[in-house]
Amino acid sequence: MTPQIFLRATRKTVTVAAAALLAGAFASQSFAQTAPAPSAPVATPRANSAQPLAAGPASVADLADGLLGAVVNISTSQTVKGTEGPGAVPMPQLPEGSPFQDFFDDFFKDRGGDKDGGGGSQKVQSLGSGFVVDAEQGIVVTNNHVIADADDIEVNFSDGVTLKAELVGTDTKTDIAVLKVDAKKHKLTAVKFGDSNKMRIGDWVMAIGNPFGLGGTVTVGIISARNRDINSGPYDDFIQTDAAINRGNSGGPLFNMYGEVIGINTAIISPSGGSIGIGFSIPAQLAAGVVDQLREFGETRRGWLGVRIQPVTDDIAESLGMKTSKGALVAGIIKGGPVDNGTVQPGDVIIKFDGKDVEEMRDLPRAVAESPVGKAVDVVIVRKGVEQTVKVTLGRLEDGEKLAGNEEGSGDEQSDDEGNGGEVATASVLGMSIGELNDETRSKFGIAADVSGVVVTEVAKDSAAAERGIQAGEVITEIAQESVASPKDVMDRIGALKEQGRKNALLMLASKTGELRFVTIRMD
Repeated sequence: MTPQIFLRATRKTVTVAAAALLAGAFASQSFAQTAPAPSAPVATPRANSAQPLAAGPASVADLADGLLGAVVNISTSQTVKGTEGPGAVPMPQLPEGSPFQDFFDDFFKDRGGDKDGGGGSQKVQSLGSGFVVDAEQGIVVTNNHVIADADDIEVNFSDGVTLKAELVGTDTKTDIAVLKVDAKKHKLTAVKFGDSNKMRIGDWVMAIGNPFGLGGTVTVGIISARNRDINSGPYDDFIQTDAAINRGNSGGPLFNMYGEVIGINTAIISPSGGSIGIGFSIPAQLAAGVVDQLREFGETRRGWLGVRIQPVTDDIAESLGMKTSKGALVAGIIKGGPVDNGTVQPGDVIIKFDGKDVEEMRDLPRAVAESPVGKAVDVVIVRKGVEQTVKVTLGRLEDGEKLAGNEEGSGDEQSDDEGNGGEVATASVLGMSIGELNDETRSKFGIAADVSGVVVTEVAKDSAAAERGIQAGEVITEIAQESVASPKDVMDRIGALKEQGRKNALLMLASKTGELRFVTIRMD
């Protein structure tokens, strides 16, 4: 079976089928907890051994002992519609004194009919992990997916105390949630965020959490990779660890050897749902800022540049005269955004933002989002082969998302002075048939009035243009960062590029609604 990323795999949802198995495990755990904790092992040679035993690795018992009190179990309940059928599973017989007796009692007693006659309801309970970051205010951090859609949230502490929690705020983009409990009802122990940027591959880390409902579980491993993109959100920058993380560890902390939180355990890769040594944590450098904003505003307030971007491929870099394929290529500008004044233009390549290098396209959204709204930043761009620095004042992402949403599917009712009727001039180039953009072609392909350029009327099968996904109805607005307004302009630009010895042509294409993208097409 091919391994699969479980973006919510570390959330523990209690199911009836696993109840009996868990109950047995809990009974064993309860028995084990009655035994006194052993002291740190001391290596001593065996009586008849020819050579002394080698000492084991240094114990982390003291470190774990000081952190266990700050790590909590998150218990949630949600009432869902359902019916009791003939196949309903009865409540399992739990061992006497099981610590989860009350939990299963609550789970099964709510499986009866709906009082309102709505066909029956069922209360589903889930378990996750979290940690206290402010003992005085009672602030607890966990994953958003641990508490998503919950009707009730409870925080269970290592000494057995349970407190009701209120939701302070959530951020779906980073999967972080902030909760608050009444700190006056229980003495809390807090931990602090460390600097995840200082962590290196091979550094020791410790995970503490609630896997499969077994609270207070400690596992140790190393950081096995950094900057992982698992396609779970726009700011993916996960720490990868081989410290065992399982379902129920979601929202729990990943500590360095100084007892600082350098990650929030969030996801695993597993074909079976159990740990295979590949877990992912949100780095503290990203999480700490989100937590601060959720605490202060109840929502995130991220910086926004107002550009649409795409990767800089080798072909695009060559077409732009760049020595290396790095940065983020600006494919479009959001109307009403921070750079709608021409500061940044389509075709620019952003290679540095506020002093941070932009090596890949995905580096830019993270850097911008971590910047304060209203901050004036220096942005280094490459425009037509020349590097320059522009000053930009950032807007707010949440406002920008509304603008971008309004812009999609809405065309401005402006007049177009180009192509006012008459016979359509056509040409064939690079596997495309192209024509003038006038009232007739606009109507035929449904092209918005504010889109200008040369329309693609047909694409030959198996051509270079077809390989790049170009379709009839798209509009060529620029070639090699020079505007084109007629089929003759397109032919002239392609001819000029061939004379310069270029192997690829960089085209900026507009969709029917004006969305821009860049493609490179072979000219051989």
